[in-house]
Amino acid sequence: MDYHQLVKDCLRGDAASQKQLYEHFAAGMLGVCYRYTKSMVDAEDVLQEGFIMVFKNLHQFSFTGELGGWIRRIMVNTAINYLKKHSRYQADLLFTEGTLHPVSDDDPEVSLSTKELAELIRQLPPGYQAIFNLHAIEGYSHVEIGKILGIKEGTSRSQYARARSLLISWIHKYSAANKNESTYVRP
Repeated sequence: MDYHQLVKDCLRGDAASQKQLYEHFAAGMLGVCYRYTKSMVDAEDVLQEGFIMVFKNLHQFSFTGELGGWIRRIMVNTAINYLKKHSRYQADLLFTEGTLHPVSDDDPEVSLSTKELAELIRQLPPGYQAIFNLHAIEGYSHVEIGKILGIKEGTSRSQYARARSLLISWIHKYSAANKNESTYVRP
């Protein structure tokens, strides 16, 4: 697909090109949005808001990087803004200063599917989930996360460590449940 021409056509207001751009990226970006929200309905809302921002700012795309990466960054920012402005997330999105909890380096021998791991990540409280996704999945530094979320770098590090520790404990429980061949109950 010639993204350069597609973007030019979208900027000219060509509805078929805009539809093509949306359809090409929507499914993948819905997955990005879903990682930050607690329901598919919320993820779809974020996706729609995100694509509004994509089309509103498409003139700023400079063709120096990948179009998909540029759209992904907009979706992540839209998801974070969505979490900040919706009351059902705000209570759990508080970022508090605290001491860094030690994280186990024990790697349980567990065979988790990507879907199972993604579901465990989705069980994290929204603040932990957002920071874990931004750092571990999206590759943002703690300095960048601090700027995005309006928190200190140390708070980002602490929340990430707590999220990671919680995930490790859930994976240990999952591993133990599988060894005992009993049914695993989500955290």
